[in-house]
Amino acid sequence: METLQRTANRGSVSTGLYDIANSLKLEPDNTEYLSRTIGSTTNRKTFTVSCWFKRTELKAGAADANGHNLFFSGVDSTNMVSMQFHTWQDTNADKLEFRVVGSTNNYTSRRFRDTSAWYHIVLAVDTTQATESNRWKLYVNGVQETAFDATSYPSQDADTVNNVQNNVMRIGTKPYGGSEFGYFAGYIADYYHIDGQALAPTSFGEVDSDSGIWKPKKYTGSFGTNGWYLDFVDGSDLGDDESGNGNDFTENNIAAADQATDTPTNNFCTFNPVTISPSNLLTLSEGATQINRITTAKWNTPCSNTINVNKGKWYGEFQVGNSITMIGVGIVSVFENTAHGSTTGPGQDESGINSGVSYYAADGKKFVAGVGSSYGSSYSSSDIIGIAMDLDNNKVYFAKNNTWQNSGDPTSGATGTGAIDLNPAGEYFFMTINGNSTGQSHKANFGGYTTISISSAASDANNYGTFEYAPPSGYYALCTKNLAEFG
Repeated sequence: METLQRTANRGSVSTGLYDIANSLKLEPDNTEYLSRTIGSTTNRKTFTVSCWFKRTELKAGAADANGHNLFFSGVDSTNMVSMQFHTWQDTNADKLEFRVVGSTNNYTSRRFRDTSAWYHIVLAVDTTQATESNRWKLYVNGVQETAFDATSYPSQDADTVNNVQNNVMRIGTKPYGGSEFGYFAGYIADYYHIDGQALAPTSFGEVDSDSGIWKPKKYTGSFGTNGWYLDFVDGSDLGDDESGNGNDFTENNIAAADQATDTPTNNFCTFNPVTISPSNLLTLSEGATQINRITTAKWNTPCSNTINVNKGKWYGEFQVGNSITMIGVGIVSVFENTAHGSTTGPGQDESGINSGVSYYAADGKKFVAGVGSSYGSSYSSSDIIGIAMDLDNNKVYFAKNNTWQNSGDPTSGATGTGAIDLNPAGEYFFMTINGNSTGQSHKANFGGYTTISISSAASDANNYGTFEYAPPSGYYALCTKNLAEFG
């Protein structure tokens, strides 16, 4: 079963009729969350919560000591039904912590640390059950979770604080001392609350017969009075309930721009926090599409994306922030996807060897295997740098504001007009270089979500991704639907 779960985590490729079009990006720095006050008391003993999510930040120590909250229903931080990811201590870091009755926590043994993954969670509660272990069940990617570091079951027929009139449901945070805290960092999609039924995950998902991957399916059952369904399709009303009940959520600090096309049925790459080395140099925000330099402790610090590829042609965009000192964008091989020491560059070991790293720097130079040479125009704040990565011919091309540098032609194939040759051939990620200066930032656009201001809204030939500039002919957004066809 572990194999099935790990496979599912990468995000399914929809081969049936059910396709999830949109997700909602939630960002702690923007204090974004959804809330709904319950209108009438209904079934307090039996209910189901089902959702898909992709985390973009992991435990961050004392600065992130309030958890990453996925679901809350209740009165306060000690009297609630809730699900959150633990962030404030190493012992339980990134485990799913949840409560059903009272203030006692349950902890999974597993840690949810795969930031490339869409996970499916189902919490089914039925306190009427005679067997205590049946009073709540937790499922991950269609498989019942059985390994817990701590468990507490409610007494038979216990009333929870869910579905109670005037209590508040929250998605993305929870209350404490009259304030909101513990904001979720990541994407959520296909979110259900079923009032009066404890359902199995097969009501919301199924195993794809071709791939063996757990994938979403359309729920066709009843919702109950306080049930709801959020699909995040209406960008002007991202809290809109599509169940037919009219149980809409209030958007708190959420805007239309927080709608994303990164979903469980088409998983886009994002920046990967695991690749930041050392880990305290950079922070990620905005759905792991923005990098911010927070210290000068080390030299050129790289960060790469979550999906590596070894064939096909792929396109991405980057925008430089308010500081450009010793900064660059490019690609890095899987073998060099780390940083070492205090004076070495991206991907270099202590002797300065870094074959498998190629990037376009702000001063206009190209850097290949640690050696800089003349290449193109310099760039500065707000410029958009396009990367065309041709792994069928082992070439990479860079554009500044849609002008391909070095008279490059990404469609020239094996000829490689104006290209930088990749050495060695193999598997590569998109990457950014962040120099030894605070205040630097990069915004990425991999197609699924970005904070780059888009004026022209171009997509690839498969109509995936939203970019400022049209990808060159034959190049595609790095997402699972395109990977299934070209990767």
